[in-house]
Amino acid sequence: MKIEPTDEKSVEESVGAQVHRLRVSRNLSLRELAQRSGLNINTLSLIENGKTSPSVATLQQLAMALGVPIAAFFESAAAERQVVFTPADRRPQRHAGDALIQNLADHLAGSGLEAFMVNLKPTTEAVERYISHSGWEFVFVLAGEVEYQVAGQSYRLKQGDSLAFSSDLPHCWRNPLVDQTSHMLLVLVPGREAVKMQFRHFLTHSKPKELTMKIALVTDDGKMISRHFGRASHYLVLSLEGGEVVSRELRPKLSHHTKGHHEGEDHHNHGESEDQHHQRHVSMAETIADCEVLICGGMGRAAYESMVRLNIKPIVTELTDVDEAVKAFLNGELVDHTELLH
Repeated sequence: MKIEPTDEKSVEESVGAQVHRLRVSRNLSLRELAQRSGLNINTLSLIENGKTSPSVATLQQLAMALGVPIAAFFESAAAERQVVFTPADRRPQRHAGDALIQNLADHLAGSGLEAFMVNLKPTTEAVERYISHSGWEFVFVLAGEVEYQVAGQSYRLKQGDSLAFSSDLPHCWRNPLVDQTSHMLLVLVPGREAVKMQFRHFLTHSKPKELTMKIALVTDDGKMISRHFGRASHYLVLSLEGGEVVSRELRPKLSHHTKGHHEGEDHHNHGESEDQHHQRHVSMAETIADCEVLICGGMGRAAYESMVRLNIKPIVTELTDVDEAVKAFLNGELVDHTELLH
């Protein structure tokens, strides 16, 4: 199959225009989008002005921050359709780093399904960033080879090979060939929770040495992660510099009990508006306003969304030991189990 050439400069400008349109429609400043996505403000400015081509990982960070599927960066103003026929020479396409991504299901109505043709240029560089998101991922190699890393396991796929996995697992890809472009079919299917949530929950990590931030863990004793955000009494706040923990601080946390909630309540009180409920979570997060990430063992869907609105990335983990969870986070292996939301 012949892939028609594309004007890379015009494609970059188109991606940038879409990012700008989505940001403005949500009343976000460039700085606010940078905080939500974890991207450098200068990088965002270059993207919006069509001066650089964002990688797939960067597009997924932007998708999470803007509350849209990655396919939104391909979309025009055309209406959604029940049947989508896409001729081979008319696929909407975008450059993303070393990849050319072609949308095969543009404007398919009422579906979380995303289908892409991905053309990967050769690269000898090691992948430095893992991604994870709610749902499932299926890949089928049409030509060449693709190397996938999934939860620390390497899979080298040749022509005709396929791979399917839960995309909650940290993963990345690259073309390991020296002089040949690889072509693959990529299908993304969101989980049931992802369809109901306002945001897709992507978690991306750079190399541990690049992590300099504060993170908070929900706890009662500073050693174990609490399974209930609302009832926990403390936050353990860790300062990270260069991927190392340099200080620990146990901070008191406002709980449901101190606000007069009923035992175990983590849903709206009768007669309480969504904004009032959000303000309750704002009060609970005031003491960790300087943190970028919140790790807990369980929380309500409304609390999760409130943290996102506050530019704090919530991560719901199955791990119970604080040190084990921190190690997984630093290694880029901490999975956000949104199916545990209640």
